[in-house]
Amino acid sequence: MAIGLNHPIYDSVRQWVARIGNAPSLELLNFFSAEKDLKSESGKPIRFVPPSSADPYYEVHVFETGYVQTRPDNKHDLFNALAWLAFPKTKARINAMHAAEIPREGGKRGRVRDMLTIFDEGGAIVACSGAVADLVREARWSELFLEHHRDLRIVVVGHAVLEQALAPHPGITCKVIFADPSRDLDMQAANWLATVGRSPRDLPPLPVFGYPGWFEGGGRADFYSDERYFRPLRRANAQVRSC
Repeated sequence: MAIGLNHPIYDSVRQWVARIGNAPSLELLNFFSAEKDLKSESGKPIRFVPPSSADPYYEVHVFETGYVQTRPDNKHDLFNALAWLAFPKTKARINAMHAAEIPREGGKRGRVRDMLTIFDEGGAIVACSGAVADLVREARWSELFLEHHRDLRIVVVGHAVLEQALAPHPGITCKVIFADPSRDLDMQAANWLATVGRSPRDLPPLPVFGYPGWFEGGGRADFYSDERYFRPLRRANAQVRSC
């Protein structure tokens, strides 16, 4: 089963997908960046540039220069650029926290940076009430998707998930941050990363293609009985395809 870019999972980046059409380019991405006045937390304008030699301190380089190495014809890189446009505060916070952690690590990657990478590649913001958030934390998938799916909104941030979703399967799982639906989701996610998150364990998993209508079979009770994808709490952190 394949899906197109009109699928709801692409709602967060849809306006730029529509404007890019079939001709992504660095010039166009940089036009959008200037239009939105994207900046790193160091105040550098974000500019999408061709890849150069491998840089072991990629995140420090982005923080200090604003240059995000991007291959516009590469889906992974393109979705990363679109995530910068859609979630400028969250992406800048992720970058700034990486840049701050790297000098402290002494060459050994720590849990904070693991968390940042997992959310950057495979994260989502879930706009919902506290009671619905508890259903996710407790892996009560049938109750969540059959009875309360209208009470949550899944906003995908992770560019790897957006790429994977072009060829979806029920096991694609995001690690999520919960947010108040009435407030700015981007700002809330950035603030959570800065003040709450310290480890990948702080990000509950959510099999996003369980949402009714997002994948064939979703919305039927038997769909959520397949524990390969919709695992109970005791195994919720070992999803078949966690992101």
